[in-house]
Amino acid sequence: MPVVAKPKPQNPKLDLYREHAADYAARLNPAIVNIARCQYLAIDGAGVPGGPEFEACIGALYGIAFTAKMAQKFAGHDYGVCKLEGLWPDTRTWTLLIRAPDFITRQHVDTAIQKLLHKGKTVLVQAVRLLQLKEGWCVQALHVGPYCDEPATLEKMAECASHAGMEFSGTLHEIYLSDPRRIVPEKLRTILRQPLRDR
Repeated sequence: MPVVAKPKPQNPKLDLYREHAADYAARLNPAIVNIARCQYLAIDGAGVPGGPEFEACIGALYGIAFTAKMAQKFAGHDYGVCKLEGLWPDTRTWTLLIRAPDFITRQHVDTAIQKLLHKGKTVLVQAVRLLQLKEGWCVQALHVGPYCDEPATLEKMAECASHAGMEFSGTLHEIYLSDPRRIVPEKLRTILRQPLRDR
């Protein structure tokens, strides 16, 4: 009888949200969480949120994310590209983020940059970097509604932190569960995460 070749075993597709489910557990009522070190693809910018520079940075970030993912998929390490996140020191300065597996290295990012430049993509992709972020103790809540209404949720988060003997410290972290281009503002879902320190 002819020998039937067995298919090569494939590694299961990595789901970073499932792997780190506790990091993305958020309800309307704020809660204190402890966030371990995370690796991100990151790009810094300034300007109006949703403006031309903001959108260009999103495009560059996702360009690198998907190019690096496809290279890893061919190497047998498939994973899902995560949703957009952002760090906000203030309302006009931001760092956009996409969580990346720990096996993604600076060399992988550099290779992805060169591939995109070779294809004629914007030089903005050269600004994408790897960022190691360890936020530690944070207060976290799900915000439902337009971004301009976030202060009310942040106030509840500050009260939760105060009851735990802590206060805000560091940079506000937003995790975008909804695409504002496809969802009406009233139904937008955003996880708000604020690092803390003891009072």
